[in-house]
Amino acid sequence: MKKIFNLFICISILAACAPAPTETPIVQSATPLPTNTAMPDALWMSPAVPDDLRAIAQTWDIPLVDDSALATQKLDVADSGALWIYTLVAPFPTVTDDVTYEDLISAWNGAPSAPMAGHGLLMADSTLGAFTALWGEPASGAVRSVPSDELLNAAWKDTSSWAIIPFEEIQPKWKVLSVDGQSPIHKDFSADAYPLEIKFGLSNSDSFALPESNRDASKLTTVVLTGVTALVRATAFTMETKGATRPGELIYDWLYNADVTHISNEVAFDANCPFPTPGYTNFILCSDPKYFELLEYVGADVIELTGDHFMDRGAQALLDTLEIYKQNGLPYYGGGANKEEARKPVLMEVNGNKIAFMGCNGKFSYKFVKATDFSPGAADCDYKFFTKQIQDVTAQGYLVIFTFQHEECYHFGPCYKHEEGFRAVADAGAAVVSGSQAHYPHLMEFRGDSFIHYGLGNLFFDQMTYEMPDGSVIDETRREFIDRHVFYDGKYLGMELLTAMLEDFSRPRPMNERERTAFLSEYFFYSGWVPLLPTPIPQPTVTLTPIVLP
Repeated sequence: MKKIFNLFICISILAACAPAPTETPIVQSATPLPTNTAMPDALWMSPAVPDDLRAIAQTWDIPLVDDSALATQKLDVADSGALWIYTLVAPFPTVTDDVTYEDLISAWNGAPSAPMAGHGLLMADSTLGAFTALWGEPASGAVRSVPSDELLNAAWKDTSSWAIIPFEEIQPKWKVLSVDGQSPIHKDFSADAYPLEIKFGLSNSDSFALPESNRDASKLTTVVLTGVTALVRATAFTMETKGATRPGELIYDWLYNADVTHISNEVAFDANCPFPTPGYTNFILCSDPKYFELLEYVGADVIELTGDHFMDRGAQALLDTLEIYKQNGLPYYGGGANKEEARKPVLMEVNGNKIAFMGCNGKFSYKFVKATDFSPGAADCDYKFFTKQIQDVTAQGYLVIFTFQHEECYHFGPCYKHEEGFRAVADAGAAVVSGSQAHYPHLMEFRGDSFIHYGLGNLFFDQMTYEMPDGSVIDETRREFIDRHVFYDGKYLGMELLTAMLEDFSRPRPMNERERTAFLSEYFFYSGWVPLLPTPIPQPTVTLTPIVLP
């Protein structure tokens, strides 16, 4: 019994001394638990940040995070910081020019009225996010989100669609609409009076340098191209009786305020030019040198000499005219004292944009004198030569504006060999191709990255009417395009179509709204951009003021 008791005691002692059994371990999740500890030097960018600003931020020496809670620095819509300018745009064949801020807000809130009625708004996700932060959520169906690189195609597929894009995404096939009279592609643009602007700032503004804005006014260049100028006959007579500057008075701002104003002056100045006689029977043309005052008045910066009538008064008058331009610091192209000079481009750098002017006379008739190695005249259209010249100057960073004197026709064109020549220089790399020969305005087209306008119509010339071969009289020669082209930071942004109506045999005036709507609608139809004319096109009423000879 004692042995049994002792055995029990030993077993108990051994049991007490044995190690405790091991517990089954708990398996932890592989996902780390969230933490409120911020990463050192981490940047979060709001989805509203535009692509170009996002690209700048990605160059900073700071890692990016997708979770704003983990960031020490945040880039987002703010009260101060980088000022980002946006633009309201529409497909180029759009007649509307301006809307109000109230128009936009009404459309955003789902109650559009004219001129926004029927025009859906397209935006990239970042732009939608930015304006949602500014204006609140848009009404259902008021805005459609489209990737930024698909916006233009989407709008052109449905030309009733308009879009809001950052300024840096403007390109020629867009038409920039002004808002409350302010347009970012205008020289007189005021950001303070413009509603489509948003600031993006950093939570710690001292950490990294943000750009001041996506629009730098010092990098913007405007170039105005014009059609036929011939200070002769009734135009010259009006200048004699009512003042040399009268032709330019009503469109002065359009011409003078451009950075570069182009004038295609087709006629030589001649000190022996007889006193002008109104009438269309005189085709030996010359201008009194005192008419040069008009070119000074409108701020001419470059003269095109591709016209037909420079040799009407002989070689000496042409050479004297070249000397007048030289003495007044006016560069010229498309014609000259000989073939070499006639072919030389005018190269200029304006507000950082490198622009080249070149041109030629493409008419087939030998009655219009072309420059030779030893005699003056207009440059002949040697397309092999000009193709190489365009390629050479574009390789140097120049944006080429190529202008033509070509065959004439009295319909919307193009006519004869226009397409062959205009497209040849566009394919060579010219950004803008423009016809200076047309007395009757011609249609337009986009070809690759180039804009072609086959003829602008007259500028300063007396063609109030024209008698057709069948005896009918037309007055479409009164209608004029003046094209304002916009360049920014080495890039061609596109153009605005300014429209005018000739009066008093001499001076264009800006079209009124009815005339402009009809004119643009007609030419967008002719250009193949709209399928049908929205309304019958009213023709301008002609009132001819008789000219009485002294």
